[in-house]
Amino acid sequence: MKIRSCIPWGYRMLGLVALSGMSLAVQAEDKIVLLTSWYAQAEQGGYYQAQATGIYKKYGLDVEIHSGGPQVNGMQLLLSKRADVIIGYDLQLLEGIQRGFQAKAIAAPFQYDPQGLLTHANVTSLEGLKGRTILVSSSGQATWWPWLKGQYQLNDAQARPYTFNIQPFVADDNVAQQAYVSSEVFQVQKAGVKSNFFLFSEHGYPPYGGILIARPETIADRKAAMAKFVRASMEGWVSYLNNPAPGNTLIKKDNPKMTDDLLAWAVTQIRQHHLIDGGDAATEGWGTMTETRWQKTRDFMVRANLLDAATDWKQAYTTEFVQDMQVKP
Repeated sequence: MKIRSCIPWGYRMLGLVALSGMSLAVQAEDKIVLLTSWYAQAEQGGYYQAQATGIYKKYGLDVEIHSGGPQVNGMQLLLSKRADVIIGYDLQLLEGIQRGFQAKAIAAPFQYDPQGLLTHANVTSLEGLKGRTILVSSSGQATWWPWLKGQYQLNDAQARPYTFNIQPFVADDNVAQQAYVSSEVFQVQKAGVKSNFFLFSEHGYPPYGGILIARPETIADRKAAMAKFVRASMEGWVSYLNNPAPGNTLIKKDNPKMTDDLLAWAVTQIRQHHLIDGGDAATEGWGTMTETRWQKTRDFMVRANLLDAATDWKQAYTTEFVQDMQVKP
Protein backbone atom coordinates (compact mmCIF):
# COMPACT_ATOMS: atom_id res chain seq x y z
CA MET A 1 0.00 0.00 0.00
CA LYS A 2 1.33 3.44 -0.92
CA ILE A 3 1.55 5.96 1.87
CA ARG A 4 0.61 9.43 0.79
CA SER A 5 2.53 12.25 2.39
CA CYS A 6 0.49 14.65 4.41
CA ILE A 7 3.03 17.44 3.80
CA PRO A 8 1.72 19.85 1.18
CA TRP A 9 3.52 19.72 -2.17
CA GLY A 10 4.69 23.34 -1.94
CA TYR A 11 6.36 22.77 1.42
CA ARG A 12 8.00 19.62 0.12
CA MET A 13 9.49 21.59 -2.76
CA LEU A 14 10.76 24.30 -0.40
CA GLY A 15 12.40 21.58 1.67
CA LEU A 16 14.10 20.14 -1.39
CA VAL A 17 15.34 23.57 -2.41
CA ALA A 18 16.69 24.17 1.10
CA LEU A 19 18.47 20.80 1.16
CA SER A 20 19.85 21.44 -2.30
CA GLY A 21 21.14 24.82 -1.13
CA MET A 22 22.82 23.23 1.88
CA SER A 23 24.50 20.69 -0.38
CA LEU A 24 25.76 23.38 -2.71
CA ALA A 25 27.07 25.40 0.23
CA VAL A 26 29.09 22.44 1.48
CA GLN A 27 30.44 21.74 -2.00
CA ALA A 28 31.32 25.41 -2.47
CA GLU A 29 33.74 25.41 0.46
CA ASP A 30 37.25 25.43 -1.00
CA LYS A 31 39.65 23.22 0.95
CA ILE A 32 43.05 24.84 1.51
CA VAL A 33 45.90 23.26 3.47
CA LEU A 34 48.14 25.92 5.03
CA LEU A 35 51.54 24.83 6.36
CA THR A 36 53.13 27.31 8.77
CA SER A 37 56.86 27.80 9.28
CA TRP A 38 56.99 26.90 12.97
CA TYR A 39 55.03 25.55 15.92
CA ALA A 40 51.80 27.44 16.62
CA GLN A 41 52.60 30.89 17.98
CA ALA A 42 51.56 34.53 17.71
CA GLU A 43 53.46 34.91 14.43
CA GLN A 44 50.69 32.79 12.88
CA GLY A 45 47.93 34.42 14.89
CA GLY A 46 46.05 35.93 11.97
CA TYR A 47 45.42 32.53 10.37
CA TYR A 48 44.25 30.94 13.60
CA GLN A 49 42.06 34.00 14.21
CA ALA A 50 40.47 33.71 10.76
CA GLN A 51 39.69 30.08 11.56
CA ALA A 52 38.47 30.71 15.11
CA THR A 53 36.19 33.62 14.26
CA GLY A 54 34.69 32.14 11.09
CA ILE A 55 36.34 34.55 8.65
CA TYR A 56 37.53 31.71 6.43
CA LYS A 57 34.06 30.17 6.53
CA LYS A 58 32.55 33.52 5.60
CA TYR A 59 34.53 33.37 2.37
CA GLY A 60 33.55 29.77 1.69
CA LEU A 61 36.93 28.36 2.69
CA ASP A 62 37.73 25.22 4.64
CA VAL A 63 41.28 25.96 5.83
CA GLU A 64 43.33 23.29 7.54
CA ILE A 65 46.37 24.66 9.42
CA HIS A 66 49.40 22.41 9.85
CA SER A 67 52.32 23.47 12.04
CA GLY A 68 55.88 23.56 10.75
CA GLY A 69 59.04 23.15 12.80
CA PRO A 70 62.82 22.76 12.59
CA GLN A 71 62.58 19.38 10.86
CA VAL A 72 59.81 20.33 8.43
CA ASN A 73 60.79 21.30 4.87
CA GLY A 74 57.89 23.51 3.84
CA MET A 75 59.00 24.03 0.26
CA GLN A 76 59.38 20.31 -0.28
CA LEU A 77 55.87 19.69 1.05
CA LEU A 78 54.47 22.47 -1.15
CA LEU A 79 56.12 21.12 -4.29
CA SER A 80 54.96 17.58 -3.51
CA LYS A 81 51.38 18.93 -3.22
CA ARG A 82 51.00 18.04 0.45
CA ALA A 83 50.22 21.71 1.17
CA ASP A 84 48.41 24.32 -0.93
CA VAL A 85 50.03 27.34 0.71
CA ILE A 86 53.07 27.61 2.97
CA ILE A 87 54.49 30.39 5.11
CA GLY A 88 58.05 30.94 3.96
CA TYR A 89 60.71 33.59 3.37
CA ASP A 90 61.55 35.59 0.28
CA LEU A 91 65.28 34.81 0.40
CA GLN A 92 64.60 31.08 0.41
CA LEU A 93 61.99 31.48 -2.32
CA LEU A 94 64.38 33.42 -4.57
CA GLU A 95 67.03 30.78 -4.07
CA GLY A 96 64.42 28.19 -5.00
CA ILE A 97 63.53 30.08 -8.17
CA GLN A 98 67.21 29.97 -9.10
CA ARG A 99 67.06 26.18 -8.74
CA GLY A 100 63.95 25.94 -10.90
CA PHE A 101 61.34 25.46 -8.17
CA GLN A 102 57.74 26.15 -9.19
CA ALA A 103 56.58 28.42 -6.37
CA LYS A 104 55.37 31.99 -6.08
CA ALA A 105 54.63 34.45 -3.26
CA ILE A 106 51.02 35.67 -3.15
CA ALA A 107 51.13 38.03 -0.12
CA ALA A 108 53.48 39.41 2.53
CA PRO A 109 51.59 39.57 5.84
CA PHE A 110 54.82 40.50 7.67
CA GLN A 111 56.21 43.65 6.10
CA TYR A 112 59.29 43.26 8.27
CA ASP A 113 61.15 40.19 9.45
CA PRO A 114 60.88 39.68 13.25
CA GLN A 115 64.47 38.39 13.16
CA GLY A 116 67.23 40.21 15.00
CA LEU A 117 70.22 39.76 17.27
CA LEU A 118 70.13 39.37 21.04
CA THR A 119 73.20 40.57 22.90
CA HIS A 120 74.20 41.08 26.50
CA ALA A 121 73.81 44.57 27.93
CA ASN A 122 77.51 45.33 27.39
CA VAL A 123 76.92 45.43 23.62
CA THR A 124 75.19 48.69 22.79
CA SER A 125 75.23 48.53 18.98
CA LEU A 126 75.77 46.08 16.15
CA GLU A 127 79.16 47.70 15.61
CA GLY A 128 80.21 46.13 18.93
CA LEU A 129 80.04 42.51 17.70
CA LYS A 130 83.65 42.11 16.62
CA GLY A 131 85.38 39.31 18.52
CA ARG A 132 82.15 37.91 19.96
CA THR A 133 80.65 34.48 19.39
CA ILE A 134 77.41 34.67 17.39
CA LEU A 135 74.94 31.78 17.40
CA VAL A 136 73.46 31.25 13.93
CA SER A 137 70.98 28.58 12.81
CA SER A 138 71.47 26.64 9.58
CA SER A 139 68.78 28.73 7.87
CA GLY A 140 70.36 31.91 9.21
CA GLN A 141 73.60 31.00 7.46
CA ALA A 142 71.85 31.51 4.12
CA THR A 143 69.70 34.51 5.06
CA TRP A 144 70.56 37.18 7.64
CA TRP A 145 74.12 36.13 8.53
CA PRO A 146 75.65 37.13 5.16
CA TRP A 147 73.92 40.50 5.49
CA LEU A 148 75.12 41.06 9.09
CA LYS A 149 78.63 39.83 8.29
CA GLY A 150 78.99 42.15 5.29
CA GLN A 151 77.35 45.13 6.96
CA TYR A 152 79.48 45.07 10.11
CA GLN A 153 82.74 43.46 8.90
CA LEU A 154 82.34 40.22 10.86
CA ASN A 155 83.78 36.83 9.91
CA ASP A 156 82.63 33.22 9.74
CA ALA A 157 85.00 32.20 12.54
CA GLN A 158 82.67 34.02 14.95
CA ALA A 159 79.63 31.94 13.98
CA ARG A 160 78.58 28.89 15.98
CA PRO A 161 75.41 26.75 15.55
CA TYR A 162 72.22 27.98 17.17
CA THR A 163 70.10 25.09 18.42
CA PHE A 164 67.06 27.13 19.58
CA ASN A 165 68.22 26.91 23.19
CA ILE A 166 68.98 30.15 25.06
CA GLN A 167 71.19 28.55 27.74
CA PRO A 168 74.53 29.05 25.91
CA PHE A 169 73.66 32.76 25.64
CA VAL A 170 72.60 32.99 29.28
CA ALA A 171 75.84 31.36 30.43
CA ASP A 172 78.34 33.46 28.47
CA ASP A 173 78.56 37.27 28.31
CA ASN A 174 80.61 37.03 25.11
CA VAL A 175 77.82 35.27 23.19
CA ALA A 176 75.20 36.91 20.98
CA GLN A 177 72.43 34.93 19.31
CA GLN A 178 69.75 35.21 16.68
CA ALA A 179 66.30 35.87 18.10
CA TYR A 180 62.76 36.75 17.21
CA VAL A 181 61.60 39.93 18.90
CA SER A 182 58.41 38.05 19.71
CA SER A 183 60.03 34.97 21.24
CA GLU A 184 63.60 34.57 22.53
CA VAL A 185 63.77 38.16 23.77
CA PHE A 186 60.96 37.34 26.18
CA GLN A 187 62.59 34.10 27.29
CA VAL A 188 65.86 35.87 28.12
CA GLN A 189 64.05 38.57 30.07
CA LYS A 190 62.27 35.88 32.09
CA ALA A 191 65.65 34.30 32.82
CA GLY A 192 66.70 37.61 34.41
CA VAL A 193 69.49 38.37 31.92
CA LYS A 194 70.10 42.02 31.05
CA SER A 195 70.21 42.23 27.29
CA ASN A 196 69.78 44.34 24.20
CA PHE A 197 67.95 43.42 21.02
CA PHE A 198 68.57 44.74 17.52
CA LEU A 199 65.81 44.16 14.96
CA PHE A 200 67.57 43.70 11.64
CA SER A 201 64.87 45.45 9.60
CA GLU A 202 65.47 48.62 11.60
CA HIS A 203 69.10 48.52 10.47
CA GLY A 204 68.48 48.07 6.75
CA TYR A 205 67.82 44.32 6.36
CA PRO A 206 65.46 44.30 3.33
CA PRO A 207 63.41 41.04 3.26
CA TYR A 208 59.79 40.63 4.22
CA GLY A 209 58.91 38.36 7.14
CA GLY A 210 56.67 35.31 6.71
CA ILE A 211 55.22 35.40 3.19
CA LEU A 212 52.46 33.23 1.73
CA ILE A 213 53.69 30.95 -1.06
CA ALA A 214 51.73 28.75 -3.47
CA ARG A 215 52.43 26.73 -6.61
CA PRO A 216 51.83 28.57 -9.93
CA GLU A 217 49.40 25.84 -11.00
CA THR A 218 47.33 26.39 -7.85
CA ILE A 219 47.29 30.12 -8.49
CA ALA A 220 46.15 29.58 -12.07
CA ASP A 221 43.61 26.82 -11.44
CA ARG A 222 42.18 28.14 -8.15
CA LYS A 223 42.51 31.88 -8.62
CA ALA A 224 39.24 32.76 -6.87
CA ALA A 225 40.07 30.56 -3.87
CA MET A 226 43.56 32.08 -3.57
CA ALA A 227 42.12 35.60 -3.71
CA LYS A 228 39.61 34.76 -0.97
CA PHE A 229 42.28 33.08 1.13
CA VAL A 230 44.61 36.08 0.99
CA ARG A 231 41.83 38.54 1.86
CA ALA A 232 40.41 36.37 4.64
CA SER A 233 43.87 35.83 6.12
CA MET A 234 44.61 39.54 6.23
CA GLU A 235 41.20 40.21 7.78
CA GLY A 236 42.21 37.57 10.31
CA TRP A 237 45.35 39.58 11.11
CA VAL A 238 43.35 42.78 11.57
CA SER A 239 41.02 40.93 13.95
CA TYR A 240 43.89 39.22 15.80
CA LEU A 241 45.78 42.40 16.56
CA ASN A 242 42.54 43.96 17.78
CA ASN A 243 41.55 41.07 20.07
CA PRO A 244 43.79 37.98 19.91
CA ALA A 245 41.84 35.84 22.38
CA PRO A 246 39.98 33.59 19.86
CA GLY A 247 43.12 32.88 17.85
CA ASN A 248 45.20 32.30 20.96
CA THR A 249 42.80 29.60 22.09
CA LEU A 250 43.48 27.63 18.91
CA ILE A 251 47.22 28.34 19.07
CA LYS A 252 47.41 26.84 22.57
CA LYS A 253 45.38 23.86 21.41
CA ASP A 254 47.86 23.18 18.60
CA ASN A 255 50.87 24.00 20.78
CA PRO A 256 50.22 23.07 24.43
CA LYS A 257 53.64 24.47 25.43
CA MET A 258 52.59 27.98 24.43
CA THR A 259 51.83 30.29 27.35
CA ASP A 260 49.53 33.28 27.74
CA ASP A 261 52.35 35.60 28.80
CA LEU A 262 54.48 34.77 25.74
CA LEU A 263 51.49 35.26 23.43
CA ALA A 264 50.75 38.63 25.04
CA TRP A 265 54.39 39.68 24.70
CA ALA A 266 54.52 38.63 21.05
CA VAL A 267 51.36 40.51 20.10
CA THR A 268 52.71 43.63 21.80
CA GLN A 269 55.99 43.39 19.86
CA ILE A 270 54.22 42.84 16.54
CA ARG A 271 52.20 45.99 17.20
CA GLN A 272 55.06 48.14 18.53
CA HIS A 273 57.45 47.34 15.70
CA HIS A 274 54.70 47.61 13.05
CA LEU A 275 55.75 44.28 11.62
CA ILE A 276 52.43 43.86 9.80
CA ASP A 277 50.99 47.36 9.40
CA GLY A 278 54.26 49.18 8.67
CA GLY A 279 56.07 49.96 5.42
CA ASP A 280 53.96 49.86 2.28
CA ALA A 281 51.11 48.21 4.20
CA ALA A 282 50.36 51.53 5.92
CA THR A 283 49.15 53.00 2.62
CA GLU A 284 48.58 50.03 0.30
CA GLY A 285 46.87 47.67 2.74
CA TRP A 286 48.04 44.77 4.87
CA GLY A 287 49.74 41.94 3.00
CA THR A 288 50.92 44.12 0.13
CA MET A 289 54.09 43.51 -1.88
CA THR A 290 55.96 45.79 -4.29
CA GLU A 291 58.52 45.29 -7.03
CA THR A 292 60.78 47.87 -5.39
CA ARG A 293 60.92 45.91 -2.16
CA TRP A 294 61.53 42.59 -3.90
CA GLN A 295 64.35 44.14 -5.91
CA LYS A 296 66.06 45.36 -2.73
CA THR A 297 66.10 41.78 -1.45
CA ARG A 298 67.28 40.48 -4.82
CA ASP A 299 70.09 43.04 -4.97
CA PHE A 300 71.27 42.16 -1.46
CA MET A 301 71.32 38.47 -2.34
CA VAL A 302 73.33 39.09 -5.50
CA ARG A 303 75.88 41.21 -3.59
CA ALA A 304 76.15 38.49 -0.93
CA ASN A 305 76.62 35.76 -3.59
CA LEU A 306 73.38 34.10 -2.50
CA LEU A 307 71.71 34.56 -5.90
CA ASP A 308 72.92 34.50 -9.48
CA ALA A 309 72.39 37.91 -11.07
CA ALA A 310 70.78 36.23 -14.09
CA THR A 311 67.98 34.68 -12.00
CA ASP A 312 64.52 35.84 -13.13
CA TRP A 313 63.61 37.16 -9.68
CA LYS A 314 60.26 38.56 -10.83
CA GLN A 315 59.02 34.97 -11.16
CA ALA A 316 59.12 34.73 -7.36
CA TYR A 317 55.96 36.70 -6.73
CA THR A 318 52.65 38.00 -8.02
CA THR A 319 50.88 41.10 -6.75
CA GLU A 320 47.54 40.22 -8.36
CA PHE A 321 45.90 39.29 -5.04
CA VAL A 322 47.16 42.24 -2.98
CA GLN A 323 47.48 45.23 -5.30
CA ASP A 324 43.87 46.40 -4.90
CA MET A 325 42.92 44.56 -1.73
CA GLN A 326 43.33 47.44 0.74
CA VAL A 327 42.63 45.44 3.92
CA LYS A 328 43.19 47.73 6.92
CA PRO A 329 41.71 48.17 10.41
